[in-house]
Amino acid sequence: MRMSRCGYSERDPAGNVGEVFFSNDVGASANGVYYPNWRIYKDEPPSSLTLGLISHVFYSFAWVKQCGTIYLSDEWADSKIDVDGVKGCLRSFQKLKERHGHLKVILSVGGGGKGSDNFASVAANPATRERFASSAKELVLEYGLDGIDIDWEHPSDHRQGQDYIRLLAAIRQSLPSPQYILTSALPAGEWALKNIDLGTAQHYLDFINMMTYDFSGPWVPSSGHQAQLYAPRHPHCDAAKLSGHSAISYVLSKSVPASKILMGIPAYGRSFLGCHNIGQRYSGAAGEEGTFEYKDLPRPGAAEYVDSNLGAAYCVGGDGGFVTYDNPETVKMKATYAKENGLGGVFFWTGTADVKGPRSLVESSFSCLHSG
Repeated sequence: MRMSRCGYSERDPAGNVGEVFFSNDVGASANGVYYPNWRIYKDEPPSSLTLGLISHVFYSFAWVKQCGTIYLSDEWADSKIDVDGVKGCLRSFQKLKERHGHLKVILSVGGGGKGSDNFASVAANPATRERFASSAKELVLEYGLDGIDIDWEHPSDHRQGQDYIRLLAAIRQSLPSPQYILTSALPAGEWALKNIDLGTAQHYLDFINMMTYDFSGPWVPSSGHQAQLYAPRHPHCDAAKLSGHSAISYVLSKSVPASKILMGIPAYGRSFLGCHNIGQRYSGAAGEEGTFEYKDLPRPGAAEYVDSNLGAAYCVGGDGGFVTYDNPETVKMKATYAKENGLGGVFFWTGTADVKGPRSLVESSFSCLHSG
């Protein structure tokens, strides 16, 4: 048994985490991950996840047509490719649920860019809302799923916020609670959340997945932590005022029960070339779209640091300059925050970017959430 200040996890002689914990933790805090369907092309099938430590998998993404019908965004990956002895990643998860009785698999609809293009028009029309809800149930039943996650990025005004709630109501009518799970991923910024009556929305939702990351990136004028738990006392720019704590506090102030909030944790880092700390002008961003997956951090030749006051990790040096991310120490801080404040738990974007072993983010959060 390997002990830590947050909890425990058991390993076999090969160093693999045991698969026994959630069966004894009914009702315990959620430890969720998003699984993007395109990861199958990087030889990361559903079975590659450490499912014994994961409570919810948000399978991403399905998309929605203008008529309101939900469809699989990559039919080959989702339902046809040979994976884990079955056809398609969705059937793989269906089969894996037989081994992991605790596991809930939820189909996430939307995502950035094209994935959210039709949400506004579909949600505005009663007929297309109903078609959305009925097609959601058809997919849930076909693939033995546990529910639907709405990742509309994002209602851009008050009217769309009202339509968003009407869409949730239609889905809930088709997928009633508690038999089915309904969740929604929402941005952490008040600029987006203000368009939604969160107190009303939460009546339809089991969880609100707060995307408490991407606070800073190539779109800001100076380097900053992308997923800090707390904002610095003297923020160097508006982006630096955002934090996990500020986002959670705002949602709580809108009459959302803490138990319905999941804190999002990124399994990737954002790069600022030419910098060695926050608040500095930078010359560019390294990696794909300025990011590095967590499994590739810290960068070769870089030194890793943790700001325990802000709840943020970073590395300096190598080919990434200043890279801001989460590591096991900051994940333990966030999981402890979630536990002490009665949150529903945490989730990761994505589970496939994690590593196995002592530096696993998923294991770090699990050990904290399920400690005595």
